[in-house]
Amino acid sequence: MSQDTQRSVVVERTSGGHYVATNPRGGTITFSTDGGTEFTPVELLLAAIGGCSAADVDVATSRHAEPTEFSVAVTGDKISDEQGNRMTNLRVTFSVAFPDEEGADRARAILPRAVKTSHDRLCTVSRTVELGTPVATEVKES
Repeated sequence: MSQDTQRSVVVERTSGGHYVATNPRGGTITFSTDGGTEFTPVELLLAAIGGCSAADVDVATSRHAEPTEFSVAVTGDKISDEQGNRMTNLRVTFSVAFPDEEGADRARAILPRAVKTSHDRLCTVSRTVELGTPVATEVKES
């Protein structure tokens, strides 16, 4: 795999049930599994799905008009069955509004197409989830 295509993060345990993910540029995000205010891993997955699509749609629409409202709600059901723990019924709902100004009609007109294109082709996160890309795991010898 070439250097240009690889993406990575390193997750480190900071205390019991608490972690920090660091990207190669030094950015960090903390998360936990203890039910506090930090995001859980599942919530990070939902945020990644919504954030990826939001970025695609924002680029396509905001070049025509600056939105007065732009939010993306991502929901799903966490289940446990014979296949293990997983998310089902994933849904991404856009709430976008534009002011009455030049370009706003064009932005409103392309919004549905931008959402569809993000879902069908552009959003790496949701495309990966939907296509079911295998995840390899290994234990590194210390």
